[in-house]
Amino acid sequence: MVRLSDGLSLRTALRPVTRLASVSLLLTLFAAAASAQGQVASPKPDFLFGEPHGWVAVRGTWLMPRAGGDLFGFLSDQLTIERTDFRTPAVVGQIGFAVSRQFSVTADLEVSEQRHGTEYRHFIDNFGQPINQSTSLSQTNVVIGLRYSLVDPGRSISRLAYVPRTFIPYVGAGVGMYHYELLQTGDFVDARTLNVFPDVFRSAEWTPSAQLLAGSDIRVWRVIFFDVEARYVFANGDLDSDFVGFNGIDLSGFRFSSGFHVAF
Repeated sequence: MVRLSDGLSLRTALRPVTRLASVSLLLTLFAAAASAQGQVASPKPDFLFGEPHGWVAVRGTWLMPRAGGDLFGFLSDQLTIERTDFRTPAVVGQIGFAVSRQFSVTADLEVSEQRHGTEYRHFIDNFGQPINQSTSLSQTNVVIGLRYSLVDPGRSISRLAYVPRTFIPYVGAGVGMYHYELLQTGDFVDARTLNVFPDVFRSAEWTPSAQLLAGSDIRVWRVIFFDVEARYVFANGDLDSDFVGFNGIDLSGFRFSSGFHVAF
């Protein structure tokens, strides 16, 4: 079960769903326009010998985490790092299998890692120098999902010949497991004594995740497709004892992806 942070209203929780629904509507309209244009132009079909049964995809992704909660609030208040600094690129690999003409099962692996050099905003050491540390966050999301194409992805024109559609919008959802590792190394200030000390703070956990998505496949050549996709991931993890006193780590946020897949 995905946990929402304390005080989060129903309207705020449903906002990502509303945005993804808007994206889905736009993709449907684009698909209708593309289909109508194809009927007018009546190009010569570029057919395949049989309907594809799946695909393998590689995509580049831009993570836009919500970075809510007291942990990210504390880090941005005490150290020279902003919530937006946790936006980062990622790589996604995906394999999909068709279970019907418009339904597919997918398996995704998303990996990202980032590191920031930071220092205290309000403290310096006894020599007037900044108190420095390094803050890094690595994330891995493993997801099993179900995808639904909003249009028929193609048509069979004989027992062997199959013509894929050029533009295929889709929506989907998935559940999985999310792993994160938050690591801070360097010098820190004791809040009680104001003494500076070197240390390492680390927290790493697996936590359940869920996601909603909308996107489209655009056929480039034969079995090669260009993909664009928007996702919202829901995840919230517990923290280890090194970060005692904080109410977990907020891992939710948007992802925007593009890349290619090869159908087989």
